[in-house]
Parts: sequence; structure tokens; C-alpha cells
Amino acid sequence: MPQVTPLRQQRTNCSDCRLATLCLPENLDDVAVNDLDGIIKRPRPLDRGAPLFHSGGDFRAIYAIRTGAVKTSRLLPNGDEFVSGFYLPGEVIGLDAINYNNHPTTAVALETTSVCEVPFSDLEKLSLNRPALQRHMMRIMSRELATEQTLNQVLVHRSAEQRLAVVLVSLSDRFGNRGLSPKRFRLPMSRHELGNYLGLAPETMSRIFRRLEKQELVCTDGRDITLLNQTELRLLAHGESEVPLRSGRA
Repeated sequence: MPQVTPLRQQRTNCSDCRLATLCLPENLDDVAVNDLDGIIKRPRPLDRGAPLFHSGGDFRAIYAIRTGAVKTSRLLPNGDEFVSGFYLPGEVIGLDAINYNNHPTTAVALETTSVCEVPFSDLEKLSLNRPALQRHMMRIMSRELATEQTLNQVLVHRSAEQRLAVVLVSLSDRFGNRGLSPKRFRLPMSRHELGNYLGLAPETMSRIFRRLEKQELVCTDGRDITLLNQTELRLLAHGESEVPLRSGRA
């Protein structure tokens, strides 16, 4: 069950939301938007570290992130945590539970986070009469699948430097799509969580960041990131460039 409590009816309509273009299909008419808005719940914001749902929990809803950020993870047989994803405002979480009717991962707020809760049974009923909404949900699910496949390819076929470059470029694009700076942003996750996601040890993460800084590709200040050379960083992410070692320790 989601660990959130219903919020007193403080309405933020879908039509007024600055993230509507990311969550809603472009050709959805006003009547359909109002119908969708009628089934959406807006619970109280989650505090940092609070769970949105737990692994194994019953699947009842999908969630659109309004503010903040969420990570998903699951426990490995040895008890270690495996971070499987990060979600930013305008992105939808919980779709991977549709097939099994329960959540395969645990979702936790990385900072104070607000979500729109969309009961899936209500969404299914609404979609029957709204083909544009149904097609949009299929596109969202396809996008999530494509993202997961891309990540698997990156983890298998890319070097450690390239893995980090892929994530930084991805965050740049995602922040840029939300009207924020694609060049300067703050990591919503810790470096330890990011390293876990990429399958890299903490000391390896620190070493790679230092190498990228020496090559003047990025500048870091804690979680604050500035991309100094986005073109070269993208080339590195796509495997078209390598970060050369300079003399001295990396």
C-alpha cells in the first residue's frame, strides 16, 4: 500500500499543471482532461526517505511525479540493495507492476516529493472511451521499456566512464525538457546511489568524476553538476570518444 495520506481537496488541475505536456497526450480535449482530473488523487507530499510503495505490494495505481524525485530498488538474495531507476517530475512510475499485479520494486522519495496518484482501474475504464488517452499510456509503457533496454546495453557494453556520461547526459535532457537548465543541475541522488545504479563502487565513482573534471567535461560541487563540454560528453556517452589518461593519478 502507498505510504501516503489523502490531502484535503487542494486542487491543482491537470489543465493548469506545468508538467501537463509531459504527462498528457497533446490531442486530449478539455472534456477528457477534466475526466482524467476527476480520477486523480493528490496525496500529501512524501518526506525524504518515505516509501511510495513497497516491493511485493498490491498494484492499485500508477504515479506521476509532480515535484521532487523517486528512486526504485529491490533487495538482492544476499540482502544488498540494487537501485533500478530514478524518476523526475513529469515521469510516470509503477507501470512495471501491471503485468504481475504487484510491485517488483520499492519506491522511495529522494527528497520532499509530490505525486499524482492515478487509480489504474479507473484509468482503464476512462481509456475505453478515450482512445487518445489509451494510445498515450501505450507510448509511456513503450518508452519505459526502451529506457530499460538502453540501460541494460549501457551496463554491459560501456566502460565505467561511458556509463556515468550516459546518466549525466540523460539527466541534462530530462531537466531541459522540464524547462530547467540542461547545463547546471543538482543530482537528486547521492553518489553512492548513483554508483549502485551503474554497478560501480564508491571509490570508482569518485575517480571517474575526477577524470571528467580533469578533462574539463564537468565541474562538480557536491551534488551540484555543471556540464562544461556537452558535445564531448555526449560523444563519450555514445561510445564515440574516450577519456584519455593524463600523467599522474586519475
